[in-house]
Amino acid sequence: MASKTKSEGGIIETIKTVVYALLIAGLFRTLLFQPFWIPSESMKDTLLIGDFLFVNKMAYGYSRYSCPFALCPFSGRILATEPERGDVVVFRHPTQGTDFIKRLIGLPGDTVQMKDGVLWLNGQEVPQTPAGVFEELYEPQGPMRNMPRCENAPVGAGGVCTRSRFTETLPGGRQHDVLNIDKNGFGDNTDIFTVPPGKYFFMGDNRDNSTDSRVSQSADGVGYLPAEYLIGRADRIIFSSAGRRMLYFWTWRADRFLKAIE
Repeated sequence: MASKTKSEGGIIETIKTVVYALLIAGLFRTLLFQPFWIPSESMKDTLLIGDFLFVNKMAYGYSRYSCPFALCPFSGRILATEPERGDVVVFRHPTQGTDFIKRLIGLPGDTVQMKDGVLWLNGQEVPQTPAGVFEELYEPQGPMRNMPRCENAPVGAGGVCTRSRFTETLPGGRQHDVLNIDKNGFGDNTDIFTVPPGKYFFMGDNRDNSTDSRVSQSADGVGYLPAEYLIGRADRIIFSSAGRRMLYFWTWRADRFLKAIE
């Protein structure tokens, strides 16, 4: 009887340990980091379809979209640190209700404009220098099996899809790559956007294949994003899979393990 009681006690302790571990893991995910899987090519070549990363939810502070209401009972956002121009940020789309990832380009009070595919900030041209060509195979990508858009289209199945690549240097010196697909694309020439107080302006690095702040919220774009919709900053890729499923280890991209996001 004593042996049976001891065995039952061991089972109960094991169950308690598992429950506590799950609670801690859930709390860790809720308050500190959120996993994010890249589903589209809007941030190529910085982020590829199939990149898996954790979003640092402590980078800027908490909002109703980065912290459950029961734990963070406030509206709006408490900014511990002001987001910086050039950060790659995950946010809640203001009309679609899904999570997006883009690069922060315009801060409150900034003016943003695109002229002939070149970014202008506060009336000054943002320098771009040629950085070669981004190449990938023209084949279905990720779980959604999307085909990439190519500057050298049309491309046959299995052919090499190319895009011109440029290194863009933002005010302050932060650099990142941007890609070009179209001449005179939908977002290559825009009016001047003036970012309102408390809001931000985002763009994808794959400039001709990104629905971002250049598109108004009434047209299902991001528009000017209020601070309360920010979730966190993406700092590092954990691993990357070129296949349909994360567990297809033979499709993992070895060169992207623990790769810093610039």
